[in-house]
Amino acid sequence: MLTASIVVPFAGAVLLVAARRLDGRTARWVAVAATAVPLVLMVVAWVRYDTSSTALFQLNERAPWIPSLGVGWRVGVDGIALALASLTALLFCAAVAYPVDTKGQPRHYYAWMLFLESVSLGLFLTTDLLLFYVFFDLSLVGMYFLIARWGHGQPRVTALKFFLYTLAGSLVMLLGILGLYLETDPLTFDMATIIRTQPLAGAGLRAGMVLLALIVGLAVKTPLVPVHTWLPPAHVDAPGPVSAILAGVLLKMGTFGLIRIPLAMLSDTFADWAFLLAIVATISIVYGALVALGQTNLKARIAYTSINHMGYAVLGIAVAGAMAADHADARRLALTGATVEMVAHGLITGALFLIAGSFWQRTQDYDLDHYGGLAQPARTLTFATTIAAFASLGLPGLAGFVAEVQIFIGTFAVYPAAAAVALLGLLITAALFLQMLQKLFFGELPPEHHQFPDLARSETAILGVLIALIVLIGVYPRWLLDLIDGTSRLLVGTG
Repeated sequence: MLTASIVVPFAGAVLLVAARRLDGRTARWVAVAATAVPLVLMVVAWVRYDTSSTALFQLNERAPWIPSLGVGWRVGVDGIALALASLTALLFCAAVAYPVDTKGQPRHYYAWMLFLESVSLGLFLTTDLLLFYVFFDLSLVGMYFLIARWGHGQPRVTALKFFLYTLAGSLVMLLGILGLYLETDPLTFDMATIIRTQPLAGAGLRAGMVLLALIVGLAVKTPLVPVHTWLPPAHVDAPGPVSAILAGVLLKMGTFGLIRIPLAMLSDTFADWAFLLAIVATISIVYGALVALGQTNLKARIAYTSINHMGYAVLGIAVAGAMAADHADARRLALTGATVEMVAHGLITGALFLIAGSFWQRTQDYDLDHYGGLAQPARTLTFATTIAAFASLGLPGLAGFVAEVQIFIGTFAVYPAAAAVALLGLLITAALFLQMLQKLFFGELPPEHHQFPDLARSETAILGVLIALIVLIGVYPRWLLDLIDGTSRLLVGTG
């Protein structure tokens, strides 16, 4: 089942490339069908997942690949991986169905989207450390071509910067993976075995160097300050649906990797450096919000809020990994909150970038100062943007609040000073989103926008699903928390 969710999108990509006579409409529906299959399979996996089990991975599927190196086809899920894989399947289905200008190459555009979905799901579902790296790197290839061929502005330059910057980070991470692998006995890339045996426990400097390589590589992908500079231009120049995938899925590879590898496999060493990681996360929270406030480009503003929100997730992960036995429940709460933050951010920022894509489809303009008064001609667009913005600033009753309140409670118990500083990020985020809404929808309507089209039915339907989930998590989060909390207990040692 898990293998099928990886294989089906890849098969759909191959079909689109081979079927040269497909028109754009047919290619789009083939892609939608190929993304719907993993979404259904993730729902089935969610139903079959046992939240009361003490096994780290469930629904395991295995096959030998390179036995001499300890490499195999290993897929399985814990609660955190299943939540993020389900988010991935949903966002790809939404992004593929969302209207976009494919510039006369619909088959190839949708083929690359399906390829990217295949490797993204592979990363969240694999339990083999080498396969994790393979999928991690292949995701760069898919995103590179989607930005370079279908972006705007300076897409080729932006795509090249994105690729080289993030590839450099992944190569540093590879050094850490190899350092960890060489300490296993017998040699293996099996994640479950490495987590259970903790091969670098008590290894001192060696363990510290491996941890540093892993965190640097994953920090680039997340991204954290100061290795974040590739992200804003990538978002600005990418098509709206591609930006939704970049923010909603690819950034989560960094935060998920922090949980899956250094937190789980190097727990003692991670604890020694958790406070420093919390400091970096806090800087990212405040910096991302401040710089976002200064942006007049709609997409750049949303992009910098991603740095801010990923900072919250990393702060929760750092708290979870801290060596604070007296605060085990707070650490568990922080890790659960960090995971909910990843899901909430994917839904919220995914919706915001799809909305930004709708603006581009209508005006080819992201400048906030060129808008105003759109609440009158575009009421549905105004409603959708307002709900997503309020969710992003952490309004109670919406998904962002559920995530952030858990992170802050856990952080106040372990690192109260970091929590106090991070609260500034919430105030600045509220200001930047309220200002964005004011510039877009209120005030005087420019003459050129008197006939501004509201959201089409397809756009309304897709955004409606994402917003409904944002509200559902905010009002009734138990169905999501129950899935994640068991894994959080196992990882922080309270289960």
